[in-house]
Amino acid sequence: MEGWIDAGFAAATAMSTLLGSMHTELLATFSADELIDHRARRPRLRIDDGVRGAITFAEPQLLVGTDRLGSGVAFLVGPEPDYRWRSFSAEVAGLALELGVRLVVGLGGFPTGTPHTRAVRLASTASSSELARKVGFVPGALEVPAGIGEVIAAGCSELGMPSVGLWARVPHYVSAMPFPAAALALVDGLANVSGLVIDTDDLRETAEAGKRRVDELIAESAEHVEMVRQLEQQANESDVEGDGFGAEIPSGEEIAAELERYLRGEV
Repeated sequence: MEGWIDAGFAAATAMSTLLGSMHTELLATFSADELIDHRARRPRLRIDDGVRGAITFAEPQLLVGTDRLGSGVAFLVGPEPDYRWRSFSAEVAGLALELGVRLVVGLGGFPTGTPHTRAVRLASTASSSELARKVGFVPGALEVPAGIGEVIAAGCSELGMPSVGLWARVPHYVSAMPFPAAALALVDGLANVSGLVIDTDDLRETAEAGKRRVDELIAESAEHVEMVRQLEQQANESDVEGDGFGAEIPSGEEIAAELERYLRGEV
């Protein structure tokens, strides 16, 4: 949901691709007055030639649709609530149970020490080790701030629905700009764990163009070129030592520190 960790705008771009690939209908809305701090996220006002028009309040919504093979999908979109997380999560979990949801998937991206010249890897926050191994994971134990997605996923898991958070590992030096390659990794990861059929042709083209743009920006600075070279060397060593999918460049502690810096706006 909007407002939480989304380095490289990975989840936002992925969600835009998903919603654009299938027809959806609005199933439910959640009260903005009950959940949102309007001073922090003010409503939008439309003004036409000085005349005040519609005022739009952002609110969480649940949309439903189907993929190309007819598999049902429910999308929870909108701003992350400021209040009543437990009751909101319980309501979402209850709706998921009524809909017969078989798997709950969250999307996000976090900054880490990886080069943009390598395929974007995913890390998981899963309800089982089987799902974690299927996606890839950060080895060891670490403690990081949690978003509403993880709270919802935990609630759904308590009701018997497996859940997994898909987190794109975004190069830290592009975390503040759109990096569509990370969004592509999320969509491909979603298809892998869920079996959904999703058209990603346009996103793949955008991802390739985005990487070329980063190449151009990096080439303008010898310091940045050397930074990427060092990250590539670390990635090569990691591939040799690990399995190539779940292997890590930084440690869990380093990722947690990088995440904290990102949240403080220092990355």
